[in-house]
Amino acid sequence: ISSMRDGGQTAACVRIQRGMCVCPAGTVAGLGVEGVTPARGGPAGRGGGRGLRRFEEIPHTGSSGWLNLVKFWREDRFKLLHKHMERTFNTLGPIYRERLGTQSTVNILLPSDISELFRSEGLHPRRMTLQPWATHRETRQHSKGVFLKNGAEWRADRLLLNREAMMAPAVRRFLPLLDEVARDFCRQLATRVEKEGGKEERGYSLTIDPSPDLFRFALEASCHVLYGERIGLFSTSPSQESQKFIFAVERMLATTPPLLYLPPRLLWRLGAPLWTQHATAWDIIFSHAEKRIQRGVQRLRSTQAAGGGSGGAEGEFTGILGQLMDKGQLSLELIRANITELMAGGVDTTAVPLQFALYELGRNPAVQEQVRGQVKAAWARGGGDAHKALQGAPLLKGLVKETLRLYPVGITVQRYPVRDIIIQNYHIPAGTCVQACLYPLGRSRDVFQDPERFDPGRWGTQESGEGAGGGGGFRSLAFGFGARQCVGRRIAENEMQLLLMHVSEGGMEV
Repeated sequence: ISSMRDGGQTAACVRIQRGMCVCPAGTVAGLGVEGVTPARGGPAGRGGGRGLRRFEEIPHTGSSGWLNLVKFWREDRFKLLHKHMERTFNTLGPIYRERLGTQSTVNILLPSDISELFRSEGLHPRRMTLQPWATHRETRQHSKGVFLKNGAEWRADRLLLNREAMMAPAVRRFLPLLDEVARDFCRQLATRVEKEGGKEERGYSLTIDPSPDLFRFALEASCHVLYGERIGLFSTSPSQESQKFIFAVERMLATTPPLLYLPPRLLWRLGAPLWTQHATAWDIIFSHAEKRIQRGVQRLRSTQAAGGGSGGAEGEFTGILGQLMDKGQLSLELIRANITELMAGGVDTTAVPLQFALYELGRNPAVQEQVRGQVKAAWARGGGDAHKALQGAPLLKGLVKETLRLYPVGITVQRYPVRDIIIQNYHIPAGTCVQACLYPLGRSRDVFQDPERFDPGRWGTQESGEGAGGGGGFRSLAFGFGARQCVGRRIAENEMQLLLMHVSEGGMEV
């Protein structure tokens, strides 16, 4: 399964036997572990019999943000930032401060501490602004979507988007579109195995790199939901434009972390290569999205002119774009900004977890059989209805959560508390950037029993009580939490579950 963001690689071998079968082949390269230079301080207990401690006493990785940033650049730590965090928690304890360039954060990982943080997020939760993204919008004079907004303006727009992307009625509208793409993907893969695979006793086998296929699947599925139309990425010759979009998303994500700690406007004025790469990637993303949006707008206006409304013939779902235009509560410019953000965020964040899910299923055949058995039973009970089948196969949801526990796409969730809080007996002033670090959280023995074991079943009855970290529901934060959680969460979750369901229902083994 292609190269992963942390440098690992796997491959997949696919067999067909009364359907489809995928067997494991290859390994994942180890996630490199950097050396640790202990900072002052040590593991902080929750009180430990001592009085409340000052913010300045929180263990830290060095007082000079710019010296720390130079060290990060020199040691190329941005590529393994999640491992740096894990190593630092192991050295300094469950809370530490870090200054990098212009950014200063308090990092935590225990669910009980994360719970305290989210209790203080207020009516308008605020997370760290991705300043490179914001600077791109400002210099190109683009409107900002909810991802880059804060305050009352954010809340007003977000409530409108929730109705079309998060609420149960919205999910029921777009689920058939995702299901159609997932079915087509599996049919195409089966055809490929039969044509190109080698004959074996149990069927056919084919070793493939599924990464490009999964990225095309993610983009095809996202566009189908957003615009209500297919873009043809499963054809024998998919458009170069869409492939260019995928590469641009990868480039944009790769250049974001180092730019977070530098003044982007200065880099923009200087024409720094790193900024130029980042901005060019965003320009490609916006150009691709703009063409799709214009096509959707023209199609919807033609339908309206013919007296059909934007809902299409006989209430046909025409995508989130059509729903937002039909309601008329967001300007076209704001619809464009939010649709572009959803499109950019809906490819890498779905394709990469799917690769890891297939890898883990491949090296855990017992888990794979358990998931397949539940899926087939749910499929039969649901009479072939995808929505009913998903409801009857909770292991699919657990499979996605377990994959994201071990391999989170975003490595932190941040909040700025609106009041002073106390975490690990340290005073943290209101307005401080505090971030929950997801990779160390997911692999902490203080939170999960046997954290290296891949076990989708752990998200069932044990979910609220497992581990010493407390915090219950704050052990799974891959999509964030509360009012500020990922607005595309329901699209991504169902997209992944449906693909994995059809892989299992069709007889695939990974």
